[in-house]
Amino acid sequence: MRPSFAFAWFLFLLTLFQFTAFSFSSVQPVLCHDDERLALMQFKESFIIHEHASPASSYAYPKVDDWTFQGVDCCSWDGVECDQITGQVIGLDLSSSLLYGSINSSSSLFHLVHLQKLNLAHNDFNYSVIPSALGNLSMLTYLNLSNSVFSGQIPSEISKLFRLSSLDLSNNWDPNSFQRLLELKIPDLKSLIQNFTDLKHLHLSYVDVASPIPSVLANFSSLTSLHLEHCGLLGKFPLPIFHLPNLQTIWLVHNLGLTGYFPEFNFTSQLKVLALLNTSFSGELAASIGDLYSLEFLGIGLCNFTGLVPSTLGNLPNLQFLDLGRNFFSGLVPSTLGNLTKLYHMDLQKNYFTGELPDSIVNLISLEYFYIRYCKFAGLVPAMLGNLAKLMVLDLGSNLFKGLVPSTLGNLPNLQFLDLGRNCFRGSVPSTLGNLTKIYNMDLQKNNFTGSIPPELTNLTQLTYLNLMENMLEGSVPSSISRLKKLEFFDCDENRLDGIVELDAFLELKHLKYLFLSLNNFYLISRNNTNATSPQLVDIGLRYCHLRGFPDFLRNQHQLQLLDLSSNNIQGQIPKWMSKVSIETLLFLDLSSNSLTGFDEFPVVLPWSKLGYLKLDSNILQGSLPVPPLSTIFYSISNNSITGEIPQLLCNLSSLSILDVSHNNLSGEIPLCLSNFSKYLLVLSVRSNNFHGPIPHSWASGNRLKMIDLGKNKFQGKIPRSLMECGMLQYLDLGNNQISDAFPSWLGTLPELNILILCSNALYGMIGDPESHCVFPKLRIIDLSHNRFNGTLPSGYFERWNTMRSLDVRNSSASYMLEYLDMRINVMHVPRYYIYSMTITNKGREMLYPKIIQTLVAIDLSSNRFDGEIPESIGSLKELHLLNVSNNILVGRIPSAIAKLKNLEALDLSQNKLAGRIPWELSTQLTFLEVLNVSHNNLTGPIPQGQQFDTFQSSSFEGNLGLCGKQLLKECDSSSGALPPPSSSISEDSGFFVGLHWKVVLLGYGSGFLIGVTIGHVVTTRKSDWFAKTFSKISRGRTHRRSSPVLL
Repeated sequence: MRPSFAFAWFLFLLTLFQFTAFSFSSVQPVLCHDDERLALMQFKESFIIHEHASPASSYAYPKVDDWTFQGVDCCSWDGVECDQITGQVIGLDLSSSLLYGSINSSSSLFHLVHLQKLNLAHNDFNYSVIPSALGNLSMLTYLNLSNSVFSGQIPSEISKLFRLSSLDLSNNWDPNSFQRLLELKIPDLKSLIQNFTDLKHLHLSYVDVASPIPSVLANFSSLTSLHLEHCGLLGKFPLPIFHLPNLQTIWLVHNLGLTGYFPEFNFTSQLKVLALLNTSFSGELAASIGDLYSLEFLGIGLCNFTGLVPSTLGNLPNLQFLDLGRNFFSGLVPSTLGNLTKLYHMDLQKNYFTGELPDSIVNLISLEYFYIRYCKFAGLVPAMLGNLAKLMVLDLGSNLFKGLVPSTLGNLPNLQFLDLGRNCFRGSVPSTLGNLTKIYNMDLQKNNFTGSIPPELTNLTQLTYLNLMENMLEGSVPSSISRLKKLEFFDCDENRLDGIVELDAFLELKHLKYLFLSLNNFYLISRNNTNATSPQLVDIGLRYCHLRGFPDFLRNQHQLQLLDLSSNNIQGQIPKWMSKVSIETLLFLDLSSNSLTGFDEFPVVLPWSKLGYLKLDSNILQGSLPVPPLSTIFYSISNNSITGEIPQLLCNLSSLSILDVSHNNLSGEIPLCLSNFSKYLLVLSVRSNNFHGPIPHSWASGNRLKMIDLGKNKFQGKIPRSLMECGMLQYLDLGNNQISDAFPSWLGTLPELNILILCSNALYGMIGDPESHCVFPKLRIIDLSHNRFNGTLPSGYFERWNTMRSLDVRNSSASYMLEYLDMRINVMHVPRYYIYSMTITNKGREMLYPKIIQTLVAIDLSSNRFDGEIPESIGSLKELHLLNVSNNILVGRIPSAIAKLKNLEALDLSQNKLAGRIPWELSTQLTFLEVLNVSHNNLTGPIPQGQQFDTFQSSSFEGNLGLCGKQLLKECDSSSGALPPPSSSISEDSGFFVGLHWKVVLLGYGSGFLIGVTIGHVVTTRKSDWFAKTFSKISRGRTHRRSSPVLL
């Protein structure tokens, strides 16, 4: 027993000694190894400290500044971590250390072979390639090279780091262009990560991956966060990844090529963040999304989700951020969303929601940001919204809200952004909005607000943006507007404001950049001063402000980009000092519809070097044609008194898209270069001048011309065949010239030609039959009137004009023919339209169409020498609205096939030698017929009665001795074979037809357009309210808009 006891005592003493020795050693500082200290110092010296090397970090400081050789253990250096037993460097955190320079595989960093954690994030390594030597640091479990301007291919050697639990190579983008710098192609994503079986964090945002997410990722049971933003991901997202047991964050935003849908979730999910913004995920949200009890962030905006929002979404008690915006959700917003009391951000904008905003929204007491613009919400805005005291952004714009704006919105003490624009609100603007003292943006545009502008709004001293455009506000603009010292943007366009407005009140606002006062009833006055302290404006819209001269403050404007002074009473010459206004910045200038006579000592080429849009129409400008600068895209100077020839300098405008010099007194020959000087030219109009000589014959191949209008000049010679090069041409008007040629059948090869006007020339010969089956495939308006064509009507063409047989405008983006120019001016788009117009001659009268509706179909072959019968094939052109073959030598009967033209609104067969009866079917089937003229033929028998025929006057039938009927006050005897009128759904007693007379040119546009063939005084009989609706005055268009199209 004693030896055993002695041995046990010995073991006890030995163990006690070892423990005491270990404890003593553990309190002794372990110094870092000299070779590692040297490696760290060499690493430090390979970089410089640069104050801009860590711009994304607010906590950046130079950690290596205190690293020195003298007497300091490197384990105590900032950012260095050592093993407490061995003294080896196992961690290096130099994130946000202002390091600038390059790094490669020979760096002393890779002598630290025991490193387990390496963090070099938020520095600037100057586009270095990630060193392949990183693969030698086999002990690494944590690697962070994010936000450090690395570039190139991620080296395959990183895949050897199988101990990694966290890998972050994200956000390496070019600091100048923000383009991605890193790519993962060889190896691809699968090859890189397949060995990282213990991975918890994978962050590769802004790495160009351009491949699918590998399904192997679904095996990473330890994965906690997955960040793959803007990686160019493709293909379908592996569904099992959603069910990883420890996954808390999925961040896949801005991967448009990534598709997928949500699975059925279960309550065991740990997901806290689910972000799929701007991907192509689709499908419906399953009710099981309400089982994600841990969810705090749900961002699925700008995807393709559809269907209803499940009410179970309101079961997420921890949800703080919700973005469902810019999807295809529909139906009602569930009232259960009011349960999300922790929610501070809700975005439902740009969906197809209907109904009213649920009252339960007012329970969201934590809400700070609320976006629901561009939905279809209707009804009233809940007054209790005014109780959401934390609300900073309230965006209700572009919905169908109606009624009064709740005055309680003025109770939101933290509100900074309010958009109520583009709704149906009525009544006064609440004066309580003047209580929103923190607000900087207020948008009330495009509603039905009445009353005056509340003077209380001028209490909002933080306001930078105030938009009141397109309402019905009355009274004057408050002179106290000058109190809004921070105001940058003010727009009250298109209201009913009146009185006298002093421009000087706005010129006191030193931060003002954008000022729009157009289309009101007030008189804008400005003192004649040249105050150099006036704000430097960027955009000025003063259309229809009763100005009588150029505002004097413009003299000192050097940053203008947009200036609109159109539709005023400005007279005389454009002053010389205007040639020095914003000559390096002006992009848009509209001086149209004034009484300007010329330019006072301007240079030959107008001085604004960046000008893109110049509109000088409808003045009384005289002298030679002004030449805009080379940058010009849109140039219109129609309806003036410009004389002389077109200068050759105009052919230097190689960027020009629209050129309209119509309705002037220009003369001479058109320069040949106008046919090929700009590959961007869409519209060329020289109509109504005095040009002579041949039409230019060198139309360039591949040009983009869509409209050529050379009408109403004195051009001679033949139609040049080079027009066949205009493959995009939609509109060709050569009418009212002196062209002598045969019918240009070769124009039938133009695939887009809609309108062909060759009237009032000296064209001759037979038209004949087309040489191919597909000719004029999109032609819908043709005017060959007042020429010398002979032979029979072109029945072969009637059989092949397919658009006139079946019109398809479903793919048309506009109701009228126009060209759209989307100009970008500063921060705004300024869309501009050039609207096609047309003049058709009929019965010696010109019919003006200021807009050409896309569905208008017309044939005018009048005043030629066509003979023979009207072919039955005319009945196949079922889309026809106007048919005029008057003043020819046509014989035979009126074909009953004309009754098949059920859309016909005007029919003129007068001044021919037609015989026989008027087909009774015309009265029963042509229910849209507004104008009929069969006068001066050899027709016989009774005039059909009922429906439209009861509205036509005697002038429609005169000159036919054999006709009888009540229209001619001539009874039909039994030998004439009179038939009883057919039954009609419209009785004469209904009051539908009331006489309506007019004498002047008709405007061919409107909701139920009338092809206004003017015959004497009486043209048609319709109710006057129908006429008022159809031919209502063109509404005053805005000069320019920030959020909707702009009419010229």
